[in-house]
Order: sequence, then structure tokens, then C-alpha cells
Amino acid sequence: MSDPLPFSQACENNRQPILEQLTRLLPRPAAVLEIGTGTGQHAEYFAGQLPHLRWLPTDHPDNVWMCRQRLELADLPNVEAPVALDVSERPWTLPAFDHVYSANTAHIMAWEEVCEMFGGVAEGLDKDGCFCLYGPFNDHGEFTSESNRRFDQHLRARLPHMGLRNLQDLEALAANLGMSLYRNLEMPANNRLLLFRKTAS
Repeated sequence: MSDPLPFSQACENNRQPILEQLTRLLPRPAAVLEIGTGTGQHAEYFAGQLPHLRWLPTDHPDNVWMCRQRLELADLPNVEAPVALDVSERPWTLPAFDHVYSANTAHIMAWEEVCEMFGGVAEGLDKDGCFCLYGPFNDHGEFTSESNRRFDQHLRARLPHMGLRNLQDLEALAANLGMSLYRNLEMPANNRLLLFRKTAS
């Protein structure tokens, strides 16, 4: 009997609310780069539900194996083969993309990696592109729920570089790269979907 596929219950829980937003946000044919594909559950579900989008899954070289079998079995025509991506190794050598999607990555990466991720996104997006960043975030340095506080403590106990990022720090980072936060959507379980785009010149 084959081993079970890597699985994330969080992906299972949040996929439908995220899909509802992506359906509205990305109605036209486009290529979507996913940073941090993980188990591949989001890539499989979103690409299956949104066939007008071409999905470009990536993950850190140490983790990209996790999504390969699931996406090979799904065999969706609009999902590219997963690519290893270390966000810190710039410039990124990737196919062209129109939008970027990343879920639950900013609190796992070191802050320096978050900066590199935003930098790579800013380099690749054009003025009509959107960077969709999902996860829990602090607001003005404060936790928005007790569960987020406990989650942050759990992350920092695992590795000191992990932790929830502050919304205003992300806004400032984006602004320095010519991007702006144009939507901040409330999501279930004390999460947000942050939407960044290039600042109009």
C-alpha cells in the first residue's frame, strides 16, 4: 500500500473561503505563481475550480517534494510541474506570471526572507498584477485574537525567526518596492487576505 499524501488540515479548512475571494479577484485568464505550495492541496483545488488560471506551484528546495505526487496524480492541464524556489536567490528564474498567491508563509519565513519574497514579487508583477498574501497578521503591533497570540508563541518556540508579521511593516515594505496594499479582507479563523499591487505612477 502506498504512503498517504502529505496533508494539511488548515488547507482543507480554508480552501473554500479563499476560493470565493480568488473567484472574484481573478476572473480573467492569467498565470498565477504560488509561493509555498506545501502539500499541493490549494494548487489542486484552486486550479480545478478555476480552469481559466494557469497555476505555477513553487516551494523551497527542501520542501517542494511535498506537492509533487498529489499534483502528478491530479494531472490538471492548467497546473505546471512544481519548481524549487528559494526566495532569497534573486533574480528568480521562473516562467512569467501575472499574479502571485501565497498562504501561511510570511510567519514561517525569517523576516529577511519575507523581504526577499516581496522583492521578487515586485520585480515580476506588472501594473495589473495582484499579490494575494493569506495568513494571520498583527495590527499595529498587537495580536488580533488570543488564538493568534498562542500560535505566535508556538511558532517562536519552534524557531526564533518565525512569528506573526505586523501589517504595517508589510505595508511599509511593499511601499519601498513600489507596491501598495489596496485590500485587506477579513477571513475565517482570525486570518486575513492581503492584496498588494504596483503603485500607479
